[in-house]
Amino acid sequence: MADILIRGADTLVTMDDARREIAGGDIRISGGVIVEVGQNLPENGGEVVHAKGCVVTPGLVNTHHHLYQTLTRAVPGGQDALLFGWLQTLYPIWANFGPEEMRISAMIGLSELALSGCTLSSDHLYLFPNGSRLDDTIEAAHEVGLRFHPTRGAMSIGESDGGLPPDSLVEAEAAILKDCIRVVDRFHDASDGAMVRVGIAPCSPFSVSRDLMRDAALLARDKGVMLHTHLAENDEDIAYSVEKFGCRPGQYAEDLGWTGDDVWHAHCVKLDGQEIELFAKSGTGVAHCPCSNCRLGSGIAPVRQMRDAGVKVALGVDGSASNDVGNLVAEARQAMLLQRVQNGADAMSAREALEIATRGGAAVLGRDDCGQIAVGKRADIAVWDVSGVESAGCWDAAALLLAGPTRVRDLFVEGRQVVRDGQMATIDLPRVIERQNALARGLMER
Repeated sequence: MADILIRGADTLVTMDDARREIAGGDIRISGGVIVEVGQNLPENGGEVVHAKGCVVTPGLVNTHHHLYQTLTRAVPGGQDALLFGWLQTLYPIWANFGPEEMRISAMIGLSELALSGCTLSSDHLYLFPNGSRLDDTIEAAHEVGLRFHPTRGAMSIGESDGGLPPDSLVEAEAAILKDCIRVVDRFHDASDGAMVRVGIAPCSPFSVSRDLMRDAALLARDKGVMLHTHLAENDEDIAYSVEKFGCRPGQYAEDLGWTGDDVWHAHCVKLDGQEIELFAKSGTGVAHCPCSNCRLGSGIAPVRQMRDAGVKVALGVDGSASNDVGNLVAEARQAMLLQRVQNGADAMSAREALEIATRGGAAVLGRDDCGQIAVGKRADIAVWDVSGVESAGCWDAAALLLAGPTRVRDLFVEGRQVVRDGQMATIDLPRVIERQNALARGLMER
């Protein structure tokens, strides 16, 4: 892999431990790692990427997504539904998916993320119809070139047993655990700079049994991998937990081993003060999904209170059937604005929101090798052209979420250029879009 020098950024926003911002900043990359950060670095051969007129940041980190849902954006029956009704509309459509639908939709979703500055994404895949496997999305991530944290999700309680999903989309719990072992053993890489790490992720407390939640936690800790699920997403979610389990979601999670620094929960819109304190003390992470929470009317998560208490908070775009967009820098802006709506204009700065989207995501996913521009960290870097109309007249280009582009000029993952001049450099995206649209038409015709 050739050395690369990113030269002369108007502002280099490092997000390092000192939160340095370097005018005229340079970054030298070698072997996928950042080896020098400073000003006026000598070229020393290798490729030079000129960044004049640009702000350079760490790559953004997406901690919650359902990539398969890019095939079901803006489905009419789910456009105006709350969470449970939305799920009941979409489950029968998702039941028609197969391996190609999973792979192509993941390629689209990951490309959309890449173009919005994302270098590392998790994915929560919890249904496996018609021969689909987690392998399909891992193959897609390899082609696109993003660092990937897929999670092997699951649903085991169907309609006939009082659950939400149709029986055709649930699996036997023994089979779920067996496949979790298979994908972890085959794909998980615990080493520094890993491109793939696998997690275990039963879908939600209302779609799997108490036994599976507990067994999944035991298995994950035996394998040394992380745990993920949805929690406390809306009022219906809280009511279900109180009725079925006799406690709030935070207590349910703690009782089953679902708190700790190896766990992160999606949404957490309705956490109360005690649950926030529990998450802070245990090191449990939260994937905040502001656009999806708005789209489904779930509410505004108490991010300011979580951050002030010491909870690790990251961002997630969530699935493209509930967002319906997968733009991570726009998600960061939305997170900032919602906290201001809830708590006042000084509640969250543009730089704090960007920190949540970079260092925050890396911390939640247990990646101390990513999320900042510093010597020894992986070369996951976003280059934003601030010479265009979005930033015209801007006094502080580093306040990217206030006045800046929502599409990167260049994106590097492990030192490899994934986006070049605003276009995907790793795949033929127009061809993949054409195939995605053909698959969507086929689903509509069914």
